Amino acid sequence: MAQPGWATAEGTLQFIRRSDGKIPSDHFREHQGLWLSSIGIGSYLGDHDAATDDLYQQAVVGTVELGGNVIDSAINYRFQRSERSIGAALKELAQKGISRSEIVIATKGGFIPFDGAPPQNIRSYFEETFIRPGIAGFDDVIQGCHCMTPKYLLHQLECSRRNLDLDCIDIYYVHNPETQLAEVSRSDFNERLLRAFEALEGAVSEGKIRMYGTAIWNGYRNDRAARDYLSLAEVVETAKKAGGEKHHFGVIQLPFNLAMPEALTKKNQELNGETLSTLEAAQRLGIAVMCSASILQGQLARELPPIIGEVFDSLETDAQRSIQFVRSAPGVTTALVGMKQTGHVEENLKVARVPPTPWEQYARLFQTS
Repeated sequence: MAQPGWATAEGTLQFIRRSDGKIPSDHFREHQGLWLSSIGIGSYLGDHDAATDDLYQQAVVGTVELGGNVIDSAINYRFQRSERSIGAALKELAQKGISRSEIVIATKGGFIPFDGAPPQNIRSYFEETFIRPGIAGFDDVIQGCHCMTPKYLLHQLECSRRNLDLDCIDIYYVHNPETQLAEVSRSDFNERLLRAFEALEGAVSEGKIRMYGTAIWNGYRNDRAARDYLSLAEVVETAKKAGGEKHHFGVIQLPFNLAMPEALTKKNQELNGETLSTLEAAQRLGIAVMCSASILQGQLARELPPIIGEVFDSLETDAQRSIQFVRSAPGVTTALVGMKQTGHVEENLKVARVPPTPWEQYARLFQTS
C-alpha cells in the first residue's frame, strides 16, 4: 500500500523540533506554510545497479536524520531507480518514526525514461511503452528525448507515484521544458506549457500532487535573446491562465553555484517594468527556488580560490563552502546536493549547523579591487 499523506505545516515544524536546538532555525525556510531545509539531497548520478540503489537509500535516510527534509529526484534519473531508492528510504524512515508529513518530496517528468536499465532497442521500447498504449506519439517527442503533453505527463506522474510508493508528491516539475524550443515556435511552446500546467492543476485537485513548477537548466539563466530563454513572469502568467489567481505553480529549480552564479548576478528578468535577477524575480513572485548542481557534480568540492575560504571562514572543506555559497544567497530556498556516500552526507550536512553567511560578508565575492 502506498504511503498516504504529504508534507504539512505541522509535520515540517515537527521536523525542526527534532533537531532539539542543535541546528540554527535559519537553516529552514518557509514556503506556502511548509518549512524546508536549506540543504536537500539530489539523486541524479550513479550506476543503475543494486549497490547504488542501496547507497542512495542510506544517503536519503542519513540526510533526513541530519536535518535535511527536502528530497529531489526525476523519473529518468538512473532509469527510475533513484525514485525507487527514495521510496525504500521513506519506508525505512517511517519505521524509525519520521512521518511522511515531515518530508518534502519532489520529482520531475518530461524526459523519456528507461526502466531499470537501457533497453536493447530504444525504438521498440518506446513503441511498446508509449505508442501502443496511446500515451504519446512520435510527433509529441522533441529531440528524441522530451515530451510534455498532458497525457504523457500524467502517465509519468502515475509511474513516479508507484516508484516512490506515495499517494501524493509534494512538488512535481515539468523537467526542462525549454528543450521544446529547439524545435517548436515560441507561440506553440506557450500553448504546450499551458496545457501541461492545466493537467498539473488537475493533478492537484485529485490529491496526487500539492504544487508544481519548472526544473530548468538554461531557460532562466540565459540572455533574453536566447532561443531557449524563459521569462519567469510569463511562466507565472501561464500558470494563472491554467489555474486562476489561486494557481499551484509555486517553485522553480535551476542550477546555481560558484561557477554558475547567473541566477543571482544576471539581470535578465522583467517584472513590472524592472529588470531583475531570477532570484529577485522569484522573491517578488512568491516562488520558492531549489538550486541544483550546488557543488557541480563534485567539481566545486576542491581547489577553490583563497577568497572562498576567507568569505566562508566558518566551514572546514571546499564542498561545505560551495554549499554555503548557494544556501546563503538571498532568495534561495534549498541547495540541492547529489549525495550517495554516507561520508559526503555527514560532511555536507555539517553546513546546516552554521548560520547562513551575512550579505555584507557574502558580497565580498563580487567586489573588485
